[in-house]
Formats: sequence, structure tokens, C-alpha cells
Amino acid sequence: MVVEVPRWTNAKMEIDTKSPLNPIVQDQKKGKLRYVRNSFPHHGYIWNYGAFPQTWEDPHHVDENTGEKGDNDPVDCCEIGQRVANRGDVLEVKVLGILAMVDDGETDWKVMVIDVNDPKAELLNSLDDVEKEMPGFLANTREWFRIYKMPDGKPENKFAFDGEFKDADFAHKIIDETNVFWKQMVGLEEESVDAGKLHTGCVAVDGATTQISRDEAHQIFEATKEFEKGEELDSSVDEWHYAHLK
Repeated sequence: MVVEVPRWTNAKMEIDTKSPLNPIVQDQKKGKLRYVRNSFPHHGYIWNYGAFPQTWEDPHHVDENTGEKGDNDPVDCCEIGQRVANRGDVLEVKVLGILAMVDDGETDWKVMVIDVNDPKAELLNSLDDVEKEMPGFLANTREWFRIYKMPDGKPENKFAFDGEFKDADFAHKIIDETNVFWKQMVGLEEESVDAGKLHTGCVAVDGATTQISRDEAHQIFEATKEFEKGEELDSSVDEWHYAHLK
């Protein structure tokens, strides 16, 4: 997985699928940087949050489990180990299970994983193991996803399977399926699909329709603006919000 958001942080960072090289950037709305609210008792993201590269939730495909089309993004994952990762870390992870969220009428899978180098990795091989070693964590994960948009005036999110987590075997099937969708998008499968506005240029994937040479990639990188430290965060980012479910 690629870590987009380290645990306990609020900045809504994500892979920019529409830009060359797909950098991690902070999402914006109406020109303002976006932050996830602190929905009591949670602070920011409660796992290292990121995505599986070379997966795609195809917006043309209606998922048989959720009845909804994909959200046009890589598959999201929640890494539950003890270490607070760094943004941009690439982790080898063990898949433990998956939650089928429906967000604004789109399928948005959430895969539960643990870093294979985490001290608890040997103990966690299934959802039952997670419940045994980390009681309440799965329920709180579902609750986090259910309410995290409510402080912004949006309704609670919904789930397929009545919010039940599915096991690792099921999760691997979803990962494999979305990997096929990605292959179709970048031209590695005969049945190609329309990528829309997504930038599908690949540096190290032989056979992809759009290739970016290492020299071109270096030029893109060199043209990127230097990192600058922004202004101090407004205290509103640290505010507690109290969601009330009906």
C-alpha cells in the first residue's frame, strides 16, 4: 500500500489520479484545503490510511455486492499497526478483511491491513484475530466511516452487508478484480475501458498504452515547485464534533 494519510492527522491527502506521476496532494474544495473533522471520540484518521496501487474502482462497473458503480479511485486501505507511518511510505501489508462502504451512491471499498513488519503482524491473520487482540477496533472503524462526513452537514454513510466486515478471502477477490479493471484502463487487457480524465501514464509498466520515460518523469519532478511550509493551522481543525445518528 501507499500511505496517503498518517494516523491521527487531519489533512485530507490523496493520490492525484489526474496529474502526471500521480503525486499525493491535499484535496481542496472551492479553493480551500480540506481536513477531516474530529468526530468524537476520534482524532483525525484512526489508522494509517492509503491505497493499493494498480487497482481501480471502475465507475462504469456496477458491483454485484453493493449495487453501485465504483468511485473512480484506487482501492482504499486502513493499516492498523502500532507505527504512525509517514506520508508516501510504501508498505508491504497483510490483508485481514474488507468493509463495503457506499459513499454518495458509489462503491468505496475499505480494506483492513497490517504492516507485515508490525509486532502484532504474526498474531493478526483474520478479522477474528483483530477482534481478539484489538477488541472494539472494527466496530469503531465502521462507526468512523459512518459519521465522518456528518460534521460537514452530510448524511451518514451506508454499507453493504448491513455493515458486516467480510473476510480476507473476499477482500483478495475485490483486490484482484480491481487490479483487472486497472489493467483494462492502462491498456494491459484487450477489453479496454475509458479512463476519462485520469492520467494513466506509466513509468515502469511494460505494455501500458501511455508510457512516461524516466527522463520525462525526471523533468516533471524537476518542474515541481519547492516545498513550502504553510500557515499555522486554524484551531477549528482541532475542534471536537458530536455526530448524532438517527
